[in-house]
Amino acid sequence: MTRALILGGTSDAGQLAAEIARAGIDAVYSYGGRTRAPADQPLPTRIGGFGGVSGLADYIRCETITHVIDATHPFAAEMSRNAVAACAETGTPLIALERAPWAKAPGDNWIEVMDVNAAAAALPESPAKVFLAIGRQHIAPFAAKPQHAYTLRFVDPPEASLPFAADVIVSRGPFTLQSELETMCARGIAWVVARNSGGEGAHAKIDAARTLGLPVIMISRPQLPQRKRVESVAEVMQWLGHRTCLGA
Repeated sequence: MTRALILGGTSDAGQLAAEIARAGIDAVYSYGGRTRAPADQPLPTRIGGFGGVSGLADYIRCETITHVIDATHPFAAEMSRNAVAACAETGTPLIALERAPWAKAPGDNWIEVMDVNAAAAALPESPAKVFLAIGRQHIAPFAAKPQHAYTLRFVDPPEASLPFAADVIVSRGPFTLQSELETMCARGIAWVVARNSGGEGAHAKIDAARTLGLPVIMISRPQLPQRKRVESVAEVMQWLGHRTCLGA
């Protein structure tokens, strides 16, 4: 009997949860706990970490999990690595539902870097207005360049003081090209820093930067252990042995 564990937190994970619920598959949806008010899911839900590889392995055994689906954010590298290790330890099949990364399009002015530290280093020395669209967990390296006027966008209001002065927007996507153009124009944004998360929900800021001719410092995805990877809910459902009416 199938009992699946969805490591979620993305819109793709929400679509998968809905399809699994419709199919009547026994499953648990797990949030990492970074968002204070996560979206409701049509499946039993748990919130919080597992306690590393050993904690996740223990959870898989105790909850008789037969399949694990890693549908976390492409930059949730620690969780993804833990999933690979825990599934190897327990002999549990693992699949990653991971959207394709964005590809550079004509008109894009990207400066591609390997990580957040490199992104901070790539900003100019002269003061500029910077749209920092990378999540609150990753902003600390930019304190090394406090001369810039930063605009940050978070899902939740920050609970602690920020490491540098910034204009904070609290909003949950997806965003439209028009709204992103308005945000960047109203704040006089000259640089955009983004992670290559892929998908449609966050791409509007990249389209807006192209439209305005702004440089984008694009952070590449972290390197992860080899694992089975698909890009659609339908492929995950097929892997679970169920058909789906969804095409993506």
